Order: sequence, then structure tokens, then C-alpha cells
Amino acid sequence: MWVGLIALAGLDAETGVVMLLYLDHAFDAAKKQGAITLYALKEAVNNGGGTARAPQIMTASVIIAGLLPIMWSNGTGSDVMKRIAAPMVGGSLRR
Repeated sequence: MWVGLIALAGLDAETGVVMLLYLDHAFDAAKKQGAITLYALKEAVNNGGGTARAPQIMTASVIIAGLLPIMWSNGTGSDVMKRIAAPMVGGSLRR
């Protein structure tokens, strides 16, 4: 179980980096337009956060699609693999 939680924490860190990248690009675009007001910053955050949702959804979908067969398996070693896959599937669905 702990290995799955550590892997999920790594996935969350990666998702945070992707979100920061999109927010940074949106802020740079607002800065190039010369708008450095609080309203412009809020708009940049909304635009950057909205465009970052598609990669996050795709990442979560691929993780869930890849780990569901492990959750349904009954072969040798499946009891160990299910303990790793369960926290990652649950954490990905929670987003």
C-alpha cells in the first residue's frame, strides 16, 4: 500500500509542475500585453488553470486505464500488485 501512496505522491508532484508551467505561460502572456493588474493576474490564473485541465484529465485516464486490469487480475502476484494499484486508482479517480 505504501508503495502505491508514494507513487501517487509522485504523480501529484508531476501534476503540480504541469499546472505551474501552464500558469507561468499564461502570466507571461498577460505580462506581454502590458496588463499587470490584479484583475489581469486573476484572468491569467483562470486561463492557465483551465488549459492545464486537459493534460491532467488525460494523465488520470491513462493511469486508470492501465491499472484497472491489475485491479481485476487473479494471477500469481496479483495480491501484491493490487496493493500498489489501489491507491493510485483511487487517487486518480478523486481528482
